[in-house]
Amino acid sequence: MRTFQIKLISLALLGLVSFPSVAQNPIKNRIDSLMQAAHQLGVFNGNVLVVHRGVIQYRNSLGYADGSRNRKLTLDHLFDIGSISKEFNGAALLLLQQQGKLSLTDRLSQFLKELPSWADSIQLKHLINYTSGLPITGAMSDQQILDELKTLKTLAFRPGNAYAYSYSNVYLQRRIIERISGQTYAAFITENLLKPLQMNHTFMDLPVTAPEMTRAFDSNFKESTYEQQMTGWPRLSIDDLYSWLVKLDGYQLVNKAAMQVLAVDFGGNESSLGHAVFKNDKLTWHQHHGSSYNYEALMTHDLENDIVVILMTNSQQFKVNALTNSIIAILQGKPYTVPKRSLYLDLREKVLADFNQGIAFYRQVREQQRDRYDLGFEVGDLVNTGKYLMRRQRYEEAIRLFQLGASLPVQPGDYSYAYQLIADCYAKMGLKQLAIVYYQKAIEKDPTNENAKGYLAELVR
Repeated sequence: MRTFQIKLISLALLGLVSFPSVAQNPIKNRIDSLMQAAHQLGVFNGNVLVVHRGVIQYRNSLGYADGSRNRKLTLDHLFDIGSISKEFNGAALLLLQQQGKLSLTDRLSQFLKELPSWADSIQLKHLINYTSGLPITGAMSDQQILDELKTLKTLAFRPGNAYAYSYSNVYLQRRIIERISGQTYAAFITENLLKPLQMNHTFMDLPVTAPEMTRAFDSNFKESTYEQQMTGWPRLSIDDLYSWLVKLDGYQLVNKAAMQVLAVDFGGNESSLGHAVFKNDKLTWHQHHGSSYNYEALMTHDLENDIVVILMTNSQQFKVNALTNSIIAILQGKPYTVPKRSLYLDLREKVLADFNQGIAFYRQVREQQRDRYDLGFEVGDLVNTGKYLMRRQRYEEAIRLFQLGASLPVQPGDYSYAYQLIADCYAKMGLKQLAIVYYQKAIEKDPTNENAKGYLAELVR
């Protein structure tokens, strides 16, 4: 408890937060009721921080630090934050650019001469916005990724023409930082990002077995096996993630021009900042979600309304977004709901084990269990389940799920995305003509679908 008090005082001295009156705080009580209900329903186990207009409205730990249920979570515990980590390498590259050590138009081949000739067509800006054309990799270690890249014959598409969230982009950003700085990636991040931002409770590549780490577990409290061997991952507390978010957004690490580069997305897909919005040359919104082996985090910064909400969990339930929306509703005096159980979370495991039984489960939920499961974005649950199967090369079953999603009454953009994913499956299966047909369908449904246009252009070249 003493450590927590010291941390709170430190944040106050840094001018990041202040404290509410000791009088009764109805907002805190409503948020606590929401989070306690979510915990009791089994849809949240983790740490929460809510700051409104510089005042801490809610900060709490709910649940357990591991699957044994013998260790209670504390605010000092550290978490993995999944793909939010890509903000660190993105910011590091832009910091080096500010120092005049690189240009975003520099070619990949300038830094990694051991790569094939395609490296000459990729500029650093393509790595930052995931339009490099590098295919999605299933490699589990840095060396495996490098070996794959050395033997890669051609890119999936011409750089700048489409978007693919391939980890190879992150891997290469980190190697470039090492080549330019002469340091390991972890050392560079620690010295140039963490120390200046006073993130004293963030550690690069800390083993998940370390005593200060939470251990991830599933809905049945079975601890997850952490198989990832790739390096470059920050493990941090909720206090430090807050510091990262507000200081980065306050241009204390890189300038506004650099942040605008990091915020660039392709066709509405994720940027290096997740989802960031500039209006009238001013950053107004920054939200980023990350997950890895049942760790999950969502950080949200609504700069227009001066709201920060951070949720970190070691038992992924895919409800951090819904909980964030409810918390913001409470802050704004609006009605809110307690999220129900995720359909996707259960459906993906059932279709993986037995596809037909999984579909039967889905139909049963629609007919009999609407009170238990959240069907508010049904097409999203089906599409995400299909993508889950795609990552496991089960393309025919994934197509059936995308078709099922497209059969629902959804928005044109949702139809378009489902058709694009069907086309992606056919392309992976080597069925070029069917892929062309469905990319065309995707574009017909949504003429702004830049990804479908890019992939179609590659197929008809």
